[in-house]
Amino acid sequence: MGKYFGTDGFRGEANVDLTVEHAFEVGRFIGWYFGKEHKCKVVIGKDTRRSSYMFEYALVAGLTASGADAYLLHVTTTPSVSYVVRTEDFDCGIMISASHNPFYDNGIKLINDKGEKMQEFVIDEIEKYLDEDKKNLPYATKENIGCTVDYAAGRNRYLGYLMSLALCSFRNMRVGLDCANGSAWMIAKNVFDALGAKTYVINNEPDGTNINTNCGSTHIQGLQALVKEKHLDVGFAFDGDADRCLCVDENGDVVDGDAILYICGKYLKNKGELADNTVVTTVMSNFGLYKAFDAAGISYEKTAVGDKYVYECMSENGYRLGGEQSGHIIFSKYAATGDGLITAIKMMEVMVLGKQTLSQLRRGFVSYPQKLTNVRVMDKAAAREDADVQAAVARITEELGDRGRILVRESGTEPLIRVMVEASDPDDCEKYVDQVVEVLRKNAHIRK
Repeated sequence: MGKYFGTDGFRGEANVDLTVEHAFEVGRFIGWYFGKEHKCKVVIGKDTRRSSYMFEYALVAGLTASGADAYLLHVTTTPSVSYVVRTEDFDCGIMISASHNPFYDNGIKLINDKGEKMQEFVIDEIEKYLDEDKKNLPYATKENIGCTVDYAAGRNRYLGYLMSLALCSFRNMRVGLDCANGSAWMIAKNVFDALGAKTYVINNEPDGTNINTNCGSTHIQGLQALVKEKHLDVGFAFDGDADRCLCVDENGDVVDGDAILYICGKYLKNKGELADNTVVTTVMSNFGLYKAFDAAGISYEKTAVGDKYVYECMSENGYRLGGEQSGHIIFSKYAATGDGLITAIKMMEVMVLGKQTLSQLRRGFVSYPQKLTNVRVMDKAAAREDADVQAAVARITEELGDRGRILVRESGTEPLIRVMVEASDPDDCEKYVDQVVEVLRKNAHIRK
């Protein structure tokens, strides 16, 4: 991770950590970098945060000042930007979003011409440019100045693509959708209505400040209540930019990313479509997932946390399915990034064609008890590398033995240390997480 860009773009509080000047300069550099030999074309999407418009205009100003043409998808999902970039003639894409973060944060996600997260060597060049004292890039003049193009048509083509992926009608299926007051607020209902489902939608009235607020994949209780109250077949919860999806089964129980990987992994294996019989996970996946995969005869890979690393492993080895417990699920046959709507469509496919409920499909997967605490700290690296913290982790690892595990890591997108313990005894999870948090507090790492 660099000074500005983490595992999922340049993210921080709007006009505090990430300013309009930053956005303008990122636009300036991208327009110049990709426009050295031809007229640069960049497609831009944004989520529903109030600050997204501000950053959109700043990026457009920078891009056009460097001679690039900016194509605006307006409010849309991160996966739609990826889709448009990889299927049409664009040099790169930009998504303005802080994903699941609160409304006052925002971010700039950069996507390469293949629809993947931008290469690190390009990010490194942008980092160097942002730290220069003198911004000496040439300005475009006369007819070389870039223009702005309304490109809502690109978003509409993405909607058509989503609908084309459904292998069956969703008729007679009662589906709940929690759109997190974010990017999916219109798209999700349009897709599921068109595919024949009876939809019940919540949190689809964004006002610029309510994105992710007690809703969506990070606050799934509202969707659970809706599914139980309306006796729905299934519910899907998205995050702010709709690259994540978590599910709720017909009983109101949460089906997280690990369970989705298990269900879809078995489905693809049975169809003979699970490449190399392998699913890609991260180190945060539950012990229970690996136990279930072993029982099902499915192999697995483990990567560092971040859908970026999951996709890299998939791309390098030709794997077809991978993802994170948080709901970033990648079907590499259909997308180069996590796509919450594709995940929902494919889960519907498994249910409808298999003629099983979601609770029936997840049988065979039992999660180990887990405790995850996010600790807001002053300095992530200093907190994680603290000798007392490392000593506590080593002691707990030894005490747990083969009964569980502890993982202490830095968030790639927020000023957090994540402390996670899995164990056969839930009391051990609570006890050991508290012990590490107490060391962080005692050594004055916790931000007040």
